[in-house]
Amino acid sequence: MSECQTKARRSGREARRALRSGPLPDNLRPVWPGMPGGHFRPLSDADVLAIHRTALRLLAEVGLADAPPSGVELLTRAGCTLSEHNRLLFPQALVEDTVARAARHFVLHAQDPRYDLEPWGKRTYFGTAGAAVNLVRADGTYRESTIQDLYDIGRVVDVMEHIHFFQRAVVPRNIPDPFEMDFNTCYASVSSTTKHVGSSWVQPEHLTASLEMLHAIAGGEDRWRARPFVSQSNCFVVPPMKFATDACRCLEVAVRGGMPVLLLSAGQAGATAPAALAGALAQEVAECLAGLVYVNAIRPGHPAIFGTWCFVSDLRTGAMSGGSPEQALLSAAAGQMAHFYNLTGGTASGMTDSKIADGQAGAEKALNHALVGNAGANLIYESAGMHASLLGFSLESLVIDNDIIGMTQRTIKGIEVSEERLSFETIRDVCLNGPGHYLGSEQTLRLMQSEYLYPAVGDRRSPNEWVEQGSSDVITRAARKVKDILASHYPSHIPEAIDASIRARFPVKLERRCMLADEAA
Repeated sequence: MSECQTKARRSGREARRALRSGPLPDNLRPVWPGMPGGHFRPLSDADVLAIHRTALRLLAEVGLADAPPSGVELLTRAGCTLSEHNRLLFPQALVEDTVARAARHFVLHAQDPRYDLEPWGKRTYFGTAGAAVNLVRADGTYRESTIQDLYDIGRVVDVMEHIHFFQRAVVPRNIPDPFEMDFNTCYASVSSTTKHVGSSWVQPEHLTASLEMLHAIAGGEDRWRARPFVSQSNCFVVPPMKFATDACRCLEVAVRGGMPVLLLSAGQAGATAPAALAGALAQEVAECLAGLVYVNAIRPGHPAIFGTWCFVSDLRTGAMSGGSPEQALLSAAAGQMAHFYNLTGGTASGMTDSKIADGQAGAEKALNHALVGNAGANLIYESAGMHASLLGFSLESLVIDNDIIGMTQRTIKGIEVSEERLSFETIRDVCLNGPGHYLGSEQTLRLMQSEYLYPAVGDRRSPNEWVEQGSSDVITRAARKVKDILASHYPSHIPEAIDASIRARFPVKLERRCMLADEAA
């Protein structure tokens, strides 16, 4: 091949890459938020019924301990009874009646309506979550996470195409006071992105103060209640089968305050849940059904996410194993159970055991996302950035995982079969009249954007091109992208006057200068 031909070929490839790198109109996107899954079903119909019946037995015969006095009053008034062991028992009829009248088809709103989520049926969305206490640097070293890190993570999520919501991912270790930590976590999250936000609180008064802030941002309590753009992540149980007293008190405030709640049961198979995967799932289904009764006893029909987060132990050590195949199976099955009840379900995926963004991390995240996404779980949490089974968070992995999630979504979309897509006429034309290949055919050019997904940081160049352009690895490319985003993307959706009033009233720890592009530059 001549030098001119080589240059022409490279020029053509560069032009096509430039075309693919630009933003696509919605009608041409190969994947989009909320595509329906459900193709993978680890449980048979008989298995689902067996788990459901076991959960009902657990609630009726074992029950839950340690509800706060307010919870005991609410639940006994709803139809629960206290056993001789001082545990609340849930009659089967009460549970079934609650499931029948529970909220369905509720929108999880965003500050920007473009990012509203409709998590019902088998529509699937991916987002962040977790309480990592460390940030993983690009060089693989760990340091304690800060409130600035949380804000920066949200800024990156704000521009990631395949990450659809932002739930608090790290704990700001530089804010030791619990009230200030809870308040600032919520503040930094809603300031960093216009997507739906999830956060958590350890005491009711912390949530009350945050609701006042959210009312101000929304433009009043009525507007907040019409479009609540923050949901509460609530670990209302301490597995096995005990209520978490303070979390339940926070749950009551959230429900009365119009905030959607994620009812999060996070038993760990082999530790706080049975080692048998079916038993672990049955226990967590029972716990989440109890939470559903609790929510509906406070306010019938309140939006509640069925949050069966079934974690897994490495039984050799007892440590959590977030990247295991058992984790993938349990999370996929959790999505199936939510479908059985026709409830919005939330589960976890992508919590690699690897400490850094390496081959192990990519393999574990891709396996888990492929199975859980194709099971049609509605809300997939902790899906990007997490390492060391939730102990570390990496901004570079956040960008890499955006690619992995996009690829997962493409498998969820599947293969479209139609008369036009079967391509008989295209094949005949190329074989009888054309050049013997499809590279320049009308169909290829038309489908190259809508049928095919291209990675943002994944590399598909030839070895020669790769070497010519610096031989960079994926972490280096991701680090470069993170640096570009953090240097240029400063969300400004909260008016300065409202932000100033919040700062005058509450102990905001995120410095204003760290949130402004001109001053930070």
